[in-house]
Amino acid sequence: MNKRCGWCGEDPLYVAYHDTEWGVPEYDGRALWEKLVLDGFQAGLSWITILRKRENFREEFDGFDPERVARWDEARIEKALTNPGIIRHRGKIAATVRGAKLFLEIEESEGFSPFLWSFVGGSPIQNGFASLADVPTDTAESLNMSKALKKRGFNFCGPVITYAFMQATGMVNDHVTDCPCHAPVRALSVAG
Repeated sequence: MNKRCGWCGEDPLYVAYHDTEWGVPEYDGRALWEKLVLDGFQAGLSWITILRKRENFREEFDGFDPERVARWDEARIEKALTNPGIIRHRGKIAATVRGAKLFLEIEESEGFSPFLWSFVGGSPIQNGFASLADVPTDTAESLNMSKALKKRGFNFCGPVITYAFMQATGMVNDHVTDCPCHAPVRALSVAG
C-alpha cells in the first residue's frame, strides 16, 4: 500500500501541502524568494509552525513583494516585530529586508530563478529513496547554493535550510518511492 512521506503525518494542512506543493518544481522567482524566506524563518522550528503562520507572513511582508519589502526601514521592522501572527525574530526580519534587496539585484542581473536552478543544472534531481532514513539533510548542491547565497549577503541559508528549500521547490524529488506523489512529481521534471 502506498503511503505518503512519513514527515507529513495526519494534520490536514500538512497533508495538503505535501500532496499539492512539496516537491513540485517552482520556477517563479518571487515564489522562490518567498519560500527561501520562510525556510529561513523555520530555522530552529518545525515546518508546520511556519505553514500555520504562512498567510500571516504573506500579509505582513506585503505579499512577499520584494520591491516593497526592500524599502522597509527600521520603523517598519519594528512594526513587524509586534505581529504575533509571525515569528518575531529581529534578525530574521532584517534578513528578509536585506534579502529583498539582494533578490532585486540578482533578478536584474541574471534572474533569481535561473540563479537558484543553476545549482541543480536547471532541472530537478530525481532521487529514489525507499525510506525517510535514506533522505539526506544536505548535499553538495545545497552546500554550493548556501555558500553562493551567503557570499551575496543572504542570511539564514545554511546547507540544511537550502536542502529543505530545494526539496520544497522541486529542485529535488525526495518523495519516497512508495509515496503516491513520487511518480507524479517525477513526471513534472521538464524544466519550465
